[in-house]
Amino acid sequence: MPAKDLSDPCMTCKEAESSVFVRKRHLCNDCYVQFVSHRVFKRMEKYRLLRGLPKTSPCKLLLPLSYGLSSSVLLRLLHHQIEDLRSKPHAPAGFTLDVIIIEPSTISPSSPPDNERFELFQKQFPLCTFTRVPFESIFDFVPDIHEVLSAYVGSNFTDDSSLSNKERLNAFRSSITTATSKADVDTTLMNRLIVAFAKKLDCLGVVWGDSDNRLAAKTLASAAKGRGASVTWQVADGMSPWGLEFIFPLRDLFQWELQSYANLMPELNHLIVADEKPSETTLTKNLSIDELMMRYVTNQGEKYPGIMSNVTRTANKLQSAEDRVGVPRYSATHANGLVPAPECLIFDVCQTMRT
Repeated sequence: MPAKDLSDPCMTCKEAESSVFVRKRHLCNDCYVQFVSHRVFKRMEKYRLLRGLPKTSPCKLLLPLSYGLSSSVLLRLLHHQIEDLRSKPHAPAGFTLDVIIIEPSTISPSSPPDNERFELFQKQFPLCTFTRVPFESIFDFVPDIHEVLSAYVGSNFTDDSSLSNKERLNAFRSSITTATSKADVDTTLMNRLIVAFAKKLDCLGVVWGDSDNRLAAKTLASAAKGRGASVTWQVADGMSPWGLEFIFPLRDLFQWELQSYANLMPELNHLIVADEKPSETTLTKNLSIDELMMRYVTNQGEKYPGIMSNVTRTANKLQSAEDRVGVPRYSATHANGLVPAPECLIFDVCQTMRT
């Protein structure tokens, strides 16, 4: 159909009706899929082409899958990249993808068994290797996990090693009282389990399915909790404290853009488990800091998407704590010559919002 006969032609190909309005551009379905794919494609270039890596064999990467929107979309995008690499006769070795799923029913008793969904994902993405582990297996993978437990509850809690791993984990989690601490504990334990599993498989790094919104919320939450130093590896591409690279290929995409992409992929519709969001009527005191920041970023991101993106971009430029010893609180390069240290991010965002 000629472009002149289209009522609202795609601004990229000009050969189809537009269906999505994204970043001031009207795009058709095919061009929108390319728009999303290209952003992830660029972020994975080092691992596709093995730049700075041994070229004799593929590098191994681990993707934690929660069955949610972001990690499921990322899995689909990376699986497509692997398919594309293997279809070329003289392509570089690229990367292989292992997928770890922490059984949802072992995290929350209200979550149903995931046997059927696990099998569906395996069938849909046959080029990946899938493994399920229960949450309590952290005691098997992380021998020094008792140090993490002690850091959260101190001397008031005694870990009884005579109990089963499931009973030990339940006892510890039930001893945590505040919403923020509970969220912190679960996040910390799951991250340690994922890292330990990646090391067991001899993976080069972990590929996280965090969108721009999620990374902005994590940045603000870490600063609010006084843990700004951890921002450099929690939201930035690069080496983590555990000797594994952390990669965030979805960092250039908003949550709603991922949802629009998923809506165009019929194979994902019956696989994705919708993310549970706290009710707007939930009292603030019953929310963790992470939930509060996610709600803030989601609401304000609709009004000021550029500002939320700047939070993530700024955090990605921050230097590690070791690099910043003895330097002023503003140290890295930014548009104005300076980049705020993590503890300054909330102040800077709030100031921008006021103006």
